[in-house]
Amino acid sequence: QLTEHFHEVRRWIAELDRGAKQYRLVMRTINHRILGANSVPAEIWIDTLDDALAFIGRTRDAQRFAVLVQHTATSQPRLVSWLARKPLAGLELSDEWPRLLLIVQWLQNNPRPGIYLRQVDIPGVHSKFIETHRSVLAELFDLVMPEAAVDTSARGVAGFCKRYGFRDKPVRIRFRILDAHLGILASRYMPSAEAELDITLTGDAFALLDLPVKNVFITENEINFLTFPVVAESMVIFGAGYGFDILAQATWLQRKELYYWGDIDTHGFAILDQFRSHFPAAHSFLMDRSTLLAHSHSWGNEPKPESRKLSRLLPEEQALYADLCKGRIDSNLRLEQEHIGYEWVAQAVNNVSDNS
Repeated sequence: QLTEHFHEVRRWIAELDRGAKQYRLVMRTINHRILGANSVPAEIWIDTLDDALAFIGRTRDAQRFAVLVQHTATSQPRLVSWLARKPLAGLELSDEWPRLLLIVQWLQNNPRPGIYLRQVDIPGVHSKFIETHRSVLAELFDLVMPEAAVDTSARGVAGFCKRYGFRDKPVRIRFRILDAHLGILASRYMPSAEAELDITLTGDAFALLDLPVKNVFITENEINFLTFPVVAESMVIFGAGYGFDILAQATWLQRKELYYWGDIDTHGFAILDQFRSHFPAAHSFLMDRSTLLAHSHSWGNEPKPESRKLSRLLPEEQALYADLCKGRIDSNLRLEQEHIGYEWVAQAVNNVSDNS
């Protein structure tokens, strides 16, 4: 290379030599049969941390990080390990870090406080700041809080409040009384029987009820919920997909005849299976083969079908689920519940009423 690119090599050596203030350049001599002895770079050494930081242009960042570590070591020494594992994340949060440490200190002084984030009273810290930084705060809390102060069953950003003992936005349950003779509100406040049919309560309040109904229908579609036919001694609940934990708290539902109405597709049966994990005796409603075949004009496509084994389906449900999984009727078949004819729904409701 010296023979063929001598001038390029000399320029390369000169360029390295000009940068020698940032590093130590070690040369070695090459004896060339044509060019003779030539001194060329052999090694570059960066001897100090300061030199290394200057070389990569991070001197100021390192100074900021050192201040961050020193402040943390003084106020929350157990969090230094977090900075050691995530130094770049720590640098990104350097402006917010003092407020994050204040929040950590506040929770240490007030474990499982039982209040809303809005009620946390720290000068310079508002609830939006806490909500925005829930992910990193969770990591910091886990490092400093005692095990008894952390509900490890709650995970992720959605479980932040439950995990550390804050009050969370209450889950609400919406339901309609389908029998106008079963008014549950005083008539002087609600003179029209129709006006009280659509009611929303917190999950805790709903759990305290014991409504005088025999049949409880659960549907996942709001229009179906609003147009559900009138039927004696019955109510309908606007469901919430796979989220049945809150309904399970209402133990009085276990004494009712429950009917779950979901889409006729693999996910619909998966939700039915999940519902029965809380209410084993629950019936399916309009999730049968005859309903599916009678509405072939309304068939749609299920983008990502479920395929796992479902242990809580009845034999006829299991057979239909297997056909949907295998595409035996049609590929990725779905019949959404709102596409079932209203007269068909009314007849099914009458059949339930007659059998009650």
